[in-house]
Amino acid sequence: MVVYAGQGDPRRSMRLLWRDHEPVERSGPGPRAQLSVDLVVETAIEVADAEGLQALSMRAVGERLGRTAMSLYTYVASKNELVDLMYDHAFAELVREWEENREPSEPRVGGATDTTGWRAEVLAWSGRLWAFYLRHPWTLEISQARPVLGPNEYRLFEALAAVLHAAGLPARAIGDAYGSVLNLARGMVRTAAEARQAEAVTGQPEDQWWFARSAQLEEVSEDFAERFPVLTLMTGAGAFENADPGEPYLEQEAWESFQFGLGALLDGVQRRIDAVAEGSA
Repeated sequence: MVVYAGQGDPRRSMRLLWRDHEPVERSGPGPRAQLSVDLVVETAIEVADAEGLQALSMRAVGERLGRTAMSLYTYVASKNELVDLMYDHAFAELVREWEENREPSEPRVGGATDTTGWRAEVLAWSGRLWAFYLRHPWTLEISQARPVLGPNEYRLFEALAAVLHAAGLPARAIGDAYGSVLNLARGMVRTAAEARQAEAVTGQPEDQWWFARSAQLEEVSEDFAERFPVLTLMTGAGAFENADPGEPYLEQEAWESFQFGLGALLDGVQRRIDAVAEGSA
């Protein structure tokens, strides 16, 4: 399921995202509400983490809070607005984790070699992003075609942009590099997230599924080696073996493919940085 962000009222949604708002108080009789925008959003994230976006509704959030759905509209005007707030609020966790654990690098000056390891920082940033998506797989359903434009999206962008800028990548190329890393991660981790969810949805464990169909493949295609010689060569070389039997096969394969693709991408970034340094020498 693809969910498009930015379907709420633009003015209200952006003010809530950037927290440029005053708390809304009830005007009618009765005790003052004990809810808050953040509490509603955090509870909605709990629903999505546990059951997916398909289970998300104002009623489901209200039930977790022991309130009616109507009581939530004082704080968040609609489900569309709630999704925007959830998405950006979830990324605050990732940004905070990065800021608390990252060792800052020294800016590159005058074309000098970056001795602080910009590449290691990008790998660390990417690894944290990968883990984040697996913790919150529903965020992968939010389409990038309509970005939320919240502060934590920008903080995440700024974090990697700062690393690439310090490494010496030209400013005009930083956005392309960021988009390449982000979309490579999103594309690959989607397979890993779906592999984790497959057993719950289908009722069949991953190993059982693979063994049943692999056995059938051998029966229905006795000439497999002749028809697919390179794949057979790869099999003999151990290309399809799971290095960690305790980890789901497709999840591990997705991670290894991501690491391969990211390494190749960063090789290209390094060449761009080197070309700039040589040109300025």
